[in-house]
Amino acid sequence: MASTYKTFSNNDLATTRTLLHEVIPITGSIVSGTYVEGTTNETNIKNYSHGMFQSVYDYPYLSSSANHIFDITVGYPADSAMSNSSPLAQQMQPKKINIYNQMAQMLVGFDHTGAIRQFDRDGDLTGGSKIKEAFFLSFARLLTKDEIQKNTFRMSFATGGTAGDSRFLNSMTVGDYGADSSYKVNSPAGEYGILYTSSATPNEASGVGLLYYQAGVCVLTASVFTSSAANDFGSSFGSSATSADTRNINTVVSGTAISASADGFRTRLINIEFNNTTELNSTIYFCRVHHGDFNYSSNPTYLNSSKIRVKEVSRDQPVSYITTIGLYSADKELLAVAKLSEPLKKTPSNELTLRVRLDY
Repeated sequence: MASTYKTFSNNDLATTRTLLHEVIPITGSIVSGTYVEGTTNETNIKNYSHGMFQSVYDYPYLSSSANHIFDITVGYPADSAMSNSSPLAQQMQPKKINIYNQMAQMLVGFDHTGAIRQFDRDGDLTGGSKIKEAFFLSFARLLTKDEIQKNTFRMSFATGGTAGDSRFLNSMTVGDYGADSSYKVNSPAGEYGILYTSSATPNEASGVGLLYYQAGVCVLTASVFTSSAANDFGSSFGSSATSADTRNINTVVSGTAISASADGFRTRLINIEFNNTTELNSTIYFCRVHHGDFNYSSNPTYLNSSKIRVKEVSRDQPVSYITTIGLYSADKELLAVAKLSEPLKKTPSNELTLRVRLDY
């Protein structure tokens, strides 16, 4: 039985990286209004007893067919103008401050004094305008895979009114326009881009949010809802509101439960779309079979009484058919097996180069 091994040289190995992309559309009808029991219970929305965030599924979450899409929450730092001593605000204020600090620790990090940095509109981190009141959307790894592809994220939402109302037409689209060539790398969570309301010459100082590609987190400033077209958020954006209640987002974020703010955001969401990225790394092994190599078979039945079965007379050249390639460690332990689509005839008069690719 044959037991010959060939050792790879550096010239026999090559590495490659392939990026695979998939379009991920999330419609507003999925996250709000599709799965409703009774008048208010949305079976694909999961709220928790801790009240820190809300989870959105593509199907009723108690079903085995449900897939987690994203989590949504809201927060602000202790020095925010929304941080006040009103009894209603005090109910959720510590949690909202903790959420902001936790997100900032993971995504922005600390300064030289050990203080938590706040989210920066332009990503400079040294100064400039800060994002203090923010919505956080954390997308499931099932959707983002290894990361979100740069310059593909677009999110449309209504800045005021309610669904079915004419004011719902006051919509806004934000995206990481131009991020494929101008993304930031000064985050402990990896690369991120700035969200703008227009693709026309993005100005970093005019950013309305941040998108962390590897972490799969979108940070959107709540100030996008404080324009004159967005002052009426009514009862759907916060609890205990009346039809005459014209509270704007400032009051809602500071004075209601996180789940209520999440409900209001979802009812105004029109569409989210981005491309995910799957990074496929490969090592290519060029198995070079020279004219004098492997002209026999490792199959025990290849021999009969110490004679090669395929030779009719002793002076005939040996012949074999290659069907399998084995990759071994330095200790001769089999690590991987590659099968050919069809047997390849090997004789002393020909040479072969077989290309084996391992993906990981």
